[in-house]
Amino acid sequence: MELDNHAEDLASDLGIDKEEVKADLQNLVEYSVPIDEAKQSLRRKYGDGSSGGSSAPSSKEIAEITPEDSNVTVTGVVLTTGKRSIRYQGDDHVIVEGRLADETGTIDYTAWEDFGLSAGDTITAGNASVREWDGEPELNLGESTSLSFEADSIEVPYETGGDAQLADLQTGDRAVNVEVAVVDCERRTIDGRDGETEILSGVFGDESGRLPFTNWDPAPEIEAGSTVRIENAYVQEFRGVPEVNVSEFSTVTALERAVDVGVETTTMDISAAVHTGGIYDVEVTGNVLAVREGSGLIQRCPECYRVIQKGQCRTHGDVDGIDDLRVKAILDDGTGAVTVVLDDELTEQVYDGTLEDALEQAREAMDQEVVADTIREHIVGREYRVRGHLSVDEYGANLDAESFEERTDDPTVRASAFLEEVHS
Repeated sequence: MELDNHAEDLASDLGIDKEEVKADLQNLVEYSVPIDEAKQSLRRKYGDGSSGGSSAPSSKEIAEITPEDSNVTVTGVVLTTGKRSIRYQGDDHVIVEGRLADETGTIDYTAWEDFGLSAGDTITAGNASVREWDGEPELNLGESTSLSFEADSIEVPYETGGDAQLADLQTGDRAVNVEVAVVDCERRTIDGRDGETEILSGVFGDESGRLPFTNWDPAPEIEAGSTVRIENAYVQEFRGVPEVNVSEFSTVTALERAVDVGVETTTMDISAAVHTGGIYDVEVTGNVLAVREGSGLIQRCPECYRVIQKGQCRTHGDVDGIDDLRVKAILDDGTGAVTVVLDDELTEQVYDGTLEDALEQAREAMDQEVVADTIREHIVGREYRVRGHLSVDEYGANLDAESFEERTDDPTVRASAFLEEVHS
């Protein structure tokens, strides 16, 4: 239904001027408020004639708010607040976002106007609309929201300010602050929403672990080997794992002290790892059951580096492929299975030869599949400890390996040690 028709229906129901309600409706929709929620908000604003007059949104504690609520009034403490630019319907909007808390729980919020929020403020937001985001309720504070700052603060069992360690970050977190070492960093050009854009990408590390990052407005303080404090970052999913995003609204400050990077990784069984939905640094152990098609000697597109088939790239069409080596192996530990992907260096290790060796073997056999067959002979049926980055999507679970080491210790000794631990 066109916006005009929605406005006409509302104007008829509420007995008000169509152009007035259309302007309000247009404003809410432009701020990405779903149309049904926008209509409910306007019914409350003007008073729904079917209910016999206007009624104020009910006051609720945060733990009581559900995605089924339309508009609520809530009092809480601003835990975090930060700005970010988003693009909606072709236009750029600067939003303020963060997390609000009371004694019962926390909830994320997005403010489509700058209300001057600061961490630690106690506020009452009246007529705040509720929408569902990633399965959870989220508050939207906009033009129809009445927001007041309370003189008397309330005590909440949560820290304000947004300071966090990398291991604590989850996809969807906003306005977070981290102090990290820049483990790896590269400058590259991508096709962004405004054309070619230069960004920084790499890996951050702290005592708790490591996470990938993207810096959309390259900061000179972020370079390999530096240590920085970053305020007002947000976390998005990238290839199935959380990624720290540093925007033009983030504050980056060089640190004079060192930040130790934890060397330990999370060790899990495969089933538990897959059920996380994606984890950046994990170690699993299992047996290689098979080597999948697309392993061994392959060719990649020189433009995007994707694997090509018969000289065809899905993006760039006919190309002269670049020879490369890769392994896609099925690893199973009895609780589940995952596809382990080995890059060219790890593939050379398990193949026990170089790319030139593989090309020579394929020429002699007049069949490039012999390279994959050789790799199968070397690794299928053996047990490996694998460390890498796990992503999970509709196509399955893939572990991009950083290390791939065969278990050579005696399984009898391991079994005895396990039984001794169980009975102790």
